[in-house]
Amino acid sequence: MSHAVFFTPVAGLRLGAVAEAAGASLPAGADPDRILLGAAPLESAGPDDLAYMDNARYGAALAGTRAGACLVGPRFAARCPPGTVALVCRDPYRAYATLLGHLHPDALRPGSQFGARGLASGAHVHPDARLEEGVTVDPGAVIGPGVEIGTGTVIGPNAVLGPGVRVGRHCAVGAGATLSHALVGNRVIVHPGARLGQDGFGFAMGATHLKVPQVGRVIVQDDVEIGANTTIDRGASRDTVIGEGTKIDNLVQIAHNVVIGRHCVIVSGVGISGSTTLEDYVVLGGQVGVVGHLRIGRGAQIAGSSNVNCDVPPGARWGGTPAKPVRAWFRELTTLARLAERSGRDAAGGDGPQE
Repeated sequence: MSHAVFFTPVAGLRLGAVAEAAGASLPAGADPDRILLGAAPLESAGPDDLAYMDNARYGAALAGTRAGACLVGPRFAARCPPGTVALVCRDPYRAYATLLGHLHPDALRPGSQFGARGLASGAHVHPDARLEEGVTVDPGAVIGPGVEIGTGTVIGPNAVLGPGVRVGRHCAVGAGATLSHALVGNRVIVHPGARLGQDGFGFAMGATHLKVPQVGRVIVQDDVEIGANTTIDRGASRDTVIGEGTKIDNLVQIAHNVVIGRHCVIVSGVGISGSTTLEDYVVLGGQVGVVGHLRIGRGAQIAGSSNVNCDVPPGARWGGTPAKPVRAWFRELTTLARLAERSGRDAAGGDGPQE
């Protein structure tokens, strides 16, 4: 089997340009016209590669790297070996991400899985759909009546866009994703298998459970990323809204009428119940559960595997089940650990020998 390389650098980077992009100064004697051909981890980087380091755990790897240049924080710069140009910057990881995007622009968002441009053979586009010039639709995709798609957008194989859905410019909708009752902004990435706009879970409970029609929409603002197999239900009467710049991981459930603010981060396995509001810059760790009709304040952070059952104030850091301020949570954990340790010692001691 041949060795497959899925992401080949489009062009090299001048060392001077790398330093400028990172906000770093070139060390004395470094050649600004030196070309770096790729990027690689510290352990495997060679003389033509760019690497980065911003964690003390990788001090030994930095000392032994063969990278041509390394983006590094000030406190680690002295550990760079003589053959590696140290590019000292405030945020090496962010600078590395920017430069990696220059080297591999095709990795920034999914492209056509068929290597196609325009409408591939086998795509099903309704005659009443409106596609701007420069849209790519892969085989098996279904584009319903009244759909509007902006230029530069790629619709993956077997994706389905239901009637009236609108998708902005330079978006990517992954293979097998489904969008219905949804309005999607520009530069949005919807990864494979995601489901947007299906019924919210609404029933009037009784001896028999009466279905409540879900007549709202899903609104996705610009620069949102939605992970694989994530589900976002449409609103019952109001809209479900995902704010600008928010990043949602794989396998997340967002229920009807949820409003998520701008630039939130929602990690894998999170479940958000109906009519809850997340203000801007909220972070939910993996497998967090949030009950319905709550408000999580701007900039709040919830630790992974926590369960939130009340409003969270802005800027708070909470964790646990039920979630509470982290200091209170840590005190509880410490107290429980001490009680368990004491109980273990008491059990080991017993009642002493019997005569």
